[in-house]
Amino acid sequence: MADREQGLPLATFCGNCDCGCPQLYVDEGAPAEKRVRITDDFGQQIQMSEDQFRDLVEQAKSGILDEFVAATA
Repeated sequence: MADREQGLPLATFCGNCDCGCPQLYVDEGAPAEKRVRITDDFGQQIQMSEDQFRDLVEQAKSGILDEFVAATA
């Protein structure tokens, strides 16, 4: 169950276990520079603005992470 303090859950990045999978949230109540939150299964999190997240997504779509993903597969 999502912690309401973390915001609205948008995506779960594992979903195949019960480990507290990494998740993406949007917290409408947070300051603009901390509205997007990504949590991991170790209890850590990062917070960023919607613009920063948009840039991350655009760079990922452009292939900037493909070499890293291929190396770790």
